[in-house]
Amino acid sequence: MQLSEQAPEQALAWVEAGKGAALATVIETWGSAPRRVGAQLVIAGDGAMEGSVSGGCVEGAVVLEALEILEQGGTKVLEYGVSDGDAFAVGLACGGTIRILVEPVGEGGMPLQLLRDLVDARKTRTPVAYEVALDGSSRTLVHDGHADQFRMDRSGVSEDGETFIAIHNPPLKLIVVGGVHIAQTLVEMALATGFDPIVVDPREAFGSPARFPQATVVNDWPDEALEAIGVDTRSAVVLLTHDPKLDDPALHIALRSDAFYIGALGSKRTHASRVERLGQAGFDDTQIARIAGPVGLDIGAAGPAEIAVSIMAQMIQTLRRP
Repeated sequence: MQLSEQAPEQALAWVEAGKGAALATVIETWGSAPRRVGAQLVIAGDGAMEGSVSGGCVEGAVVLEALEILEQGGTKVLEYGVSDGDAFAVGLACGGTIRILVEPVGEGGMPLQLLRDLVDARKTRTPVAYEVALDGSSRTLVHDGHADQFRMDRSGVSEDGETFIAIHNPPLKLIVVGGVHIAQTLVEMALATGFDPIVVDPREAFGSPARFPQATVVNDWPDEALEAIGVDTRSAVVLLTHDPKLDDPALHIALRSDAFYIGALGSKRTHASRVERLGQAGFDDTQIARIAGPVGLDIGAAGPAEIAVSIMAQMIQTLRRP
């Protein structure tokens, strides 16, 4: 999820507890800014805070502004940069510049019901964009449009400079079919890059919590498992078993889904046989072409760990590039 992990949920919890809350969001950056656009800090009326907009450089000043806004109402855009005189006071010693939108929850800011709707969308893994006028005059949630921004997890100010579009995507999900050696390294990298990993293998000797302590392990047949897990636009599916009895049922589900990436391990000959079977099962050339097979970027990978690197690189390339 591109925006700070649980800022909307924390804001709602503080409001419902009677503390009040304001959200501070990085809306633009220049130079070596320490946080990307979309990073959020949520501030309670008692001064408590969660999240970050600069890694500690300007949080204190933002909290003071937020507390004032909670008292007086309104929406405010703040800007912080660096100069010789302010680098060690309120400024960014890294040399960057950031703009931050601060808005209270409630009167004069984000309506409480809109925040509840946003939290509900996030809970149900529904992609949603929050459009807010920088002068505070309008706010809305939209599910249509902004296709490239959704795909690339890219929040930002509109071309006319008047509206900030905050992309709230569900967490990325990696479903690995086959608890083989490659999967062990791939799961570790998935965690490091923000994916929720799920390992599916009916063979308990391969798909076991002992082998994958940081992943969800499902010991069902792959088609049943994928149906139960759900495969959506934020899902990658990687098939590593080499066994058509396991890979093919999972492929049938994945190819009918909106998964952003589908990869299958195997040689060119293995993939040719896979393509033939899928054609016989009724899938057309366009559907079958969605499969990255042989899986991974061609980096000359040798050994399970390097193959895992090539798969992760190809997944990210597919997700991020137009």
